[in-house]
Amino acid sequence: MIPRLFFSVLFLVLAASFPISSGSEEKEKTLAMIKPDGLLGNYTERIKEVIVDYGFSILREITAQLDQDSASSFYAEHSSRSFFPSLIKYMTSGPVLVMVLEKENAIADWRTLIGPTDACKAKITHPNSIRAMCGQDSEKNCVHGSDSLLSAQREISFFFEDVSSGETNTTHDEL
Repeated sequence: MIPRLFFSVLFLVLAASFPISSGSEEKEKTLAMIKPDGLLGNYTERIKEVIVDYGFSILREITAQLDQDSASSFYAEHSSRSFFPSLIKYMTSGPVLVMVLEKENAIADWRTLIGPTDACKAKITHPNSIRAMCGQDSEKNCVHGSDSLLSAQREISFFFEDVSSGETNTTHDEL
């Protein structure tokens, strides 16, 4: 178990590395996902605390169980990669928590907060990142984050009909 102090230190370290905005920037949305190892490892509440402490608003969230088709569709950009079958097996091994986060510079800030894809590398180079805290390796790395505005829009629409309208229906209730 990681003590609550770890998350406080994580927040302070990461917050210190970003300048305070003048408020002129527009808020941005990004998709964040806690993968099966994060949910099964009981990291959900700690991760959500870090998200809020870091200045994000959690606009929407759902827990979903991806099936092979939906996981393959979500990760289609990796379909030609050698790790794809293993990734799909992992992503269908348990439920995921999918969230829409919002803040200024949300995409880059979330990517910084989660750390490098390889959790083993994150433990060395970004020891205060979420992946360093709860990830196991480059596949079982606990969390997902959109890598661009286009990806964020595509990924958010994959799980949610219309985030801006405040509707609660999801496009993939069956996931």
